[in-house]
Amino acid sequence: MAVQEAGQCGDHARCAERGPAGHRRAVAAFLARRDELAEGRGVPAAVAHSPVASRQWVSDALAQSARTVAAGGTAAGDAWFRRVRGATFGAVWGAVLALLLGQALTATGTGWTGPRTAALVAALLLAVPLTAATQAHRARGGLLAPLIGPDNRLSTSRAVAAGWLLLVAYTVLFLALRLVTGADGIGLGLAHGAGLPAVAALTAAVSVAAHALVRVRIVGQRLQKIRADRPRAADLLCDDDGRASLADVQYVVVSAAALVLCGVRLGREPDRLPGPPWTLVLLVAVSAAWYLAAKGAEGGRPTVLSVVRSREAGDLDAPIRTGDDIEIRGLGFVPAGAHGPDALTRLVVRIGSVHAHVPLVPVAGGFANPTDTALTVPLPADVEPGRVEVWVVTAAGVETNRVTIDVVD
Repeated sequence: MAVQEAGQCGDHARCAERGPAGHRRAVAAFLARRDELAEGRGVPAAVAHSPVASRQWVSDALAQSARTVAAGGTAAGDAWFRRVRGATFGAVWGAVLALLLGQALTATGTGWTGPRTAALVAALLLAVPLTAATQAHRARGGLLAPLIGPDNRLSTSRAVAAGWLLLVAYTVLFLALRLVTGADGIGLGLAHGAGLPAVAALTAAVSVAAHALVRVRIVGQRLQKIRADRPRAADLLCDDDGRASLADVQYVVVSAAALVLCGVRLGREPDRLPGPPWTLVLLVAVSAAWYLAAKGAEGGRPTVLSVVRSREAGDLDAPIRTGDDIEIRGLGFVPAGAHGPDALTRLVVRIGSVHAHVPLVPVAGGFANPTDTALTVPLPADVEPGRVEVWVVTAAGVETNRVTIDVVD
């Protein structure tokens, strides 16, 4: 069977050796197996005669394979961290080399000047501690380590704050070297560049506030977070589901544009702080407020709206009895980032004291059950007749409200 290749990733060390390519092959094998079962092929003859038994067998087989593939994804993610450390090391020294080449190419007319030397030495002085940090965090992605949030995704607010921090550090080193070489008229007062520390402080405060806001909403069960296998560059512009987020995009774009302006001003006026004008500071503040407001509005607590008996075509209308399928309708059962099969298998319905795992029902290209707005589960035989409460526990560990149903003999 095609899913056997996915099963070969059960050992984390072997998955790490195979790397992302092996994990991608395992995922492709799982998807092929899912589509095969969705068409009714590959189900053992012993259970094929019973719709309930075949559905349970398909769900268990897919759940086991999904957990195996997820374990391989975690191992591949660990290997990715070690590989990207070299990429961050190369990015640091590549930037220094690019600065050297740029200085050399633009010095043909005016010659090599003191500001050019100060700029290159400042870059070298900044690259050394960054290289040390890359080596110290080599198991967590090198320089990317401080930018990765608790959910194992790149944080937009941290990345923006880190960009301004690097600019501030480089500017201070550059101007300090200018003073050491005896340059006169270096403008370090607020009148020359108050906008730079203002924007740096603003983005740092946004980073702290965003982290605190997300944590408070998770603890209050108003936001669901699913841990990712590894960070991706798209995390800076997208939500947890990988869809572009307008709030994140505008915050990154506005901040990047302001950073470029400050860099240009530093190059044209090397004797003063390259502070952005206050109109641009205000624009960054509005962008940051939009970003924080979106963080406070995203997500929401999952909610059960109703529970009904699931009726097949040709069935008579009847009350809920043991063995019937019940359909739970609501919102937020599958949060952002939880659409993978491994996360779907962690979805549980509490029916009184009985824990019922939601069966996976494959269809071509995805799963018909569970969905974000509806879950279908068989009523277990251990549920006693009478009034019982039903609620859902999502993959993020958040419980919904409780709805009472009547179960008859």
